[in-house]
Amino acid sequence: MPVAVGPYGQGQGQPSCFDRVKMGFMMGFAVGMAAGAMFGTFSCLRVGMRGRELMGGVGKTMMQSGGTFGTFMSIGMGIRC
Repeated sequence: MPVAVGPYGQGQGQPSCFDRVKMGFMMGFAVGMAAGAMFGTFSCLRVGMRGRELMGGVGKTMMQSGGTFGTFMSIGMGIRC
């Protein structure tokens, strides 16, 4: 009878601690990017940015909030290991 291979390789039932921290960062980064898109768009439009300047400002805000929230989520997942 063949052995079923799970998503984390053959015979492993649980992801490693590094995999959990990495997944926490990716989830936090995605949530932070979404929040950064909303808040960044609002704040950039509020100060009167348009066109290329608007895209640059929103992108910067998305990367900053994504990185920050991803870091905190990865720390939280690391504590749970």
